[in-house]
Amino acid sequence: MDSTKNTIQQEDTRKNLYLLALGALGIVYGDIGTSPLYAFRECFAGSHGIPASHENILGILSLIFWSLILIISVKYLMFLMRADNKGEGGILALMALIQRDKQHNPRWNIILTVLGIFGAALLYGDGIITPSISVLSAVEGLNMTTHLFQPYIIYISLAILTALFLFQRKGTAKIGSVFGPVLLFWFLVIGLLGTMSIIRNPYVIGAINPVYALNIFLENKYQGFAVLGTVLLAITGGEVLYADMGHFGKRPIRLGWFTIVLPCLLLNYFGQGAYLLDNPDMSENLFYRIVPPTLLYPLVALATVATIIASQAVISGAFSLTRQAIQLGLSPRLHIVHTSSMEIGQVYLPAVNVALFLGTSVLILGFKNSGNLAGAYGVAVSGTMLITTILALFIARKIWPVHLGILIPVATFFILVNLAFFLSCMLKIKYGGWIPVLIAAVIYLLMITWRHNRDVLRRRIESQSLPDDIFIKDIQSSKPLRVHGTAVFLSGNSTGIPRTLLHNFKHNKIIHETTVLMSVKNEDVPFVPNEKRSEVSDLGYGIYRIILKYGFSEDPNIPEALKKIGHGKISFDPMKTTFFLGRETLIINPGNTLSNIQRKIFSFMSKNSFDASKFYRIPPGRVIELGLQIEI
Repeated sequence: MDSTKNTIQQEDTRKNLYLLALGALGIVYGDIGTSPLYAFRECFAGSHGIPASHENILGILSLIFWSLILIISVKYLMFLMRADNKGEGGILALMALIQRDKQHNPRWNIILTVLGIFGAALLYGDGIITPSISVLSAVEGLNMTTHLFQPYIIYISLAILTALFLFQRKGTAKIGSVFGPVLLFWFLVIGLLGTMSIIRNPYVIGAINPVYALNIFLENKYQGFAVLGTVLLAITGGEVLYADMGHFGKRPIRLGWFTIVLPCLLLNYFGQGAYLLDNPDMSENLFYRIVPPTLLYPLVALATVATIIASQAVISGAFSLTRQAIQLGLSPRLHIVHTSSMEIGQVYLPAVNVALFLGTSVLILGFKNSGNLAGAYGVAVSGTMLITTILALFIARKIWPVHLGILIPVATFFILVNLAFFLSCMLKIKYGGWIPVLIAAVIYLLMITWRHNRDVLRRRIESQSLPDDIFIKDIQSSKPLRVHGTAVFLSGNSTGIPRTLLHNFKHNKIIHETTVLMSVKNEDVPFVPNEKRSEVSDLGYGIYRIILKYGFSEDPNIPEALKKIGHGKISFDPMKTTFFLGRETLIINPGNTLSNIQRKIFSFMSKNSFDASKFYRIPPGRVIELGLQIEI
C-alpha cells in the first residue's frame, strides 16, 4: 500500500516537473529562443560583420556553441542558479542578498549596491530593444519571396507591438497556458529545419572544435574581437532565465534547457552554418533560407508569434523588476494591477507599459530594420551579465564552499569572458549602442535620486519627531478627550510620534481610544512568512506601534495584515478604523546647482507617486489625509 502511494506521489511530482518545464519554455526561453532569427546572420551581414569564408563560418558557429555551453549552461544553470535569495533570482535579488551579508567592508557594499542598481537600470534598455528587434526580424521574413511587403514592414511591426502593449492590461494569465506549447512547437520546428540542412553538409559539425573559435581572433584581429559583440546576440536571454527562477524553480528550467532548448538552438545554428558554407553570398535573412518555400509564410507566422511571446516575457520582466525596485526603495510608488488571482507574479504597471511602448515605437521608426537595431543591441545585456558575475563572486564562498585555489581561477575566467563580450559590445556605441546606455543612465539617476533623498527625508523627519515617552506623558497629564474606534497613523519611520498624529491632536484636541502608529518595512528577502509579518509593541495609554514587514516580491495589503494580528487588546473593524495619512509638500532649500536639480527631480517624483491609500489597499472611505510641509 505504501509503495503504491509513493509511486503515485512520484508520478505526480514528475508530472508537475514536466508541466513547469513546459511553462518555462514559454516564459524563460522566449528571448534566447528567437535569437536564431538574427544572431548568426548579423555576424556576417552586420556593421561589424566578417567575410563569410569557410574558416569564419565554422569559427562563428564554434563561438556560439561554446558561448551557449559556458555562459548559459555552466555559468547560469549550474552556478548562478545556486545564488538565489530565498528562491528568487535576478540582479536585484542578488544585490539584496549581498546587502544582507555584513561580512563585507561597508565601502564594498556601497560599490556593489551601486553596481547592482546600474545593472538593473541596464535591463530596462534591454526591455525596449528586445521587442523591437525580435518582431522586426520575424516580419522581415515576408521579403523572402517578394518585395511587395517591404514598404509596410515597419507598420506591420508597429501594429503587432501596439496590440501586444494594449493587451498587457488584461494580463498574461489567459494566454499563459499556450505560451509553453507554442514555444515547444517552435523549438522542434527550428531544430528539424536545422537538422535537414546539416544532413546536406554534415561537415559543419566540426565547428564544435574550439580551435575554430580561437582562429576567429587570430585571423581577423580587431574585426574578430568586434564580432564577439554580435555573437552575444545568441545568449541574450541569460539574465531573463536567472530572473525568472522564482517563478518556476531550478529543476524545470534546467530540464527545459538541456532536453529541448539547447539541442534545438544548436541544430538550427549549425543548419544555418551548413547553408552558408554552400552559399557564402546569401547571409541576408539567413534563418528563412533553410526553410522550404512552401513553409515560408507559415514559418513567418510562427516566428511572429514566437517573438511576441519573447517580447511578452521581457515586458513582464520589466513589470516584475519595477515592483522589486519599489519595494527596495529605488522607485516611488506606482500603480500596480494584479492580472491574476492565482499568481502573485503576474502584474501590470500602466506607467511602465506606456514607457516601453513609446521606446519600442521610437526605435522601430528610427532604425527601420532589425539589422540596424542589432548595432544597438547587446551593450545593456553584456553589462548586466558582467555585473551579475561580479556580484556573485562576492557571495560565492557562502554558496559554493570550495577552496579559493579553485574558486578564484573559475571566477576570473567567467569575469574575463563577460568582460570581453562587454568591451566588444562597447564598440557598438556609435552605431546605436549609446541608446540603452543613455536609458540606463537616466533610470539609474532616478533610482539613486529617489533612494538618497528618501533617506535624507527620513532622517530629517526622525530628528524632528517627538519621542514616544514624552508624548504619552503629555497626554496622561492633559487627559484629552478619547473617542471610540481605532485610528491608524501611517509613518515612514518606526520610531517617534508621526507628525500626522501631532497635527490631528493639535487641531482636534482628541485621541482615539485605540491609537496605532504604523510603519511598513521592506525586507531584503522576496517573501516574509506570515508569522513574521508584524511586530506589535504596547506603548501604554491605548497607544500601540505596529511594524509590518514585506519582501521585495510582495505587495503590501495593510487591511489584510491587520486582520491577522493576534493581539488581544487591539480590534480592527474595517468600519470603525480610520487611517490617517500625511500628504507631503516638499519645500526645496537653496543649494548648489546639482543638488537643486536632484531635489527638484525628487520633488516631482514624490508629487506624482501613486496614492498611498490605493497602494496599501486601504478603503478610500476610511482615509483622512493631513497636509504636511517638509523642507529638503
